[in-house]
Amino acid sequence: MTTATASTFGSLLRDWRQRRRLTQLDLGLAADVSARHLSFLETGRSKPSRDMVLHLSEELDVPLRGRNELMIAAGYAPAYTHHDIDDVEMVQVRASLQRILDGHAPYPAVLVDGSWNLLAGNAAVGLLTDLIDPALLEPPVNIIRLALHPRGLAPHVVDPEDYAAHLVSRVRRQAERSATTGLRVLLAEAVGYCRDQGLDPAAQPRDRIVLPLRVRHPDGDLAFYSTVSVLGAPLDVTLDEVAIESFFPADDATAAYLRSRFA
Repeated sequence: MTTATASTFGSLLRDWRQRRRLTQLDLGLAADVSARHLSFLETGRSKPSRDMVLHLSEELDVPLRGRNELMIAAGYAPAYTHHDIDDVEMVQVRASLQRILDGHAPYPAVLVDGSWNLLAGNAAVGLLTDLIDPALLEPPVNIIRLALHPRGLAPHVVDPEDYAAHLVSRVRRQAERSATTGLRVLLAEAVGYCRDQGLDPAAQPRDRIVLPLRVRHPDGDLAFYSTVSVLGAPLDVTLDEVAIESFFPADDATAAYLRSRFA
């Protein structure tokens, strides 16, 4: 196991502070720590206590994965567990999440990890995946890739530029706030798909309260709104990052069709 130096901790701390667009003085006032001491921590002249690492992580709203990285860099054991979603310790939580997905039927819902990889879904998700090249459904399946790939959902979306720009913006914001480095790679991939299809990844939808997903389906156009839900008070890195995206019908025709197919 590699032993991290204090300067490694300092560079990580500086990165998170700058991500939050805070000066040393801003963070010091919020955390009740002198700006001088923060400067010493960032340059490696001072070593933080375990409690100081956790305290600054809380003030900076660092995700659990990033908090563990800060702890290790400072020379301490990780503060939070990190299980795979399929580990035996996760059986009950995974079963509860699946009940949420199944309970959302007849409307589609998916469970994704912090990089938007598909972990589970309900039966209604097949309504959308049936439109996608089966090669893209080989594990690992990524929701952003499915949505924007030219052989994915993109050719079936009624407002492709607006929806693509919305997804790119979502991944960009998440990459800025997350400790999951794979999001930056996914962001570049998503932007590439947009440009390959002549879509502007920076387009801004106008005159809308909520941007719906409108899909051309063989049985007729379908329209959805979606919500993203996360677990409350997670104490495991994996559970801190998973989310459920639930789709709701945006019009009566879509609602009636889904009830007829999956109720």
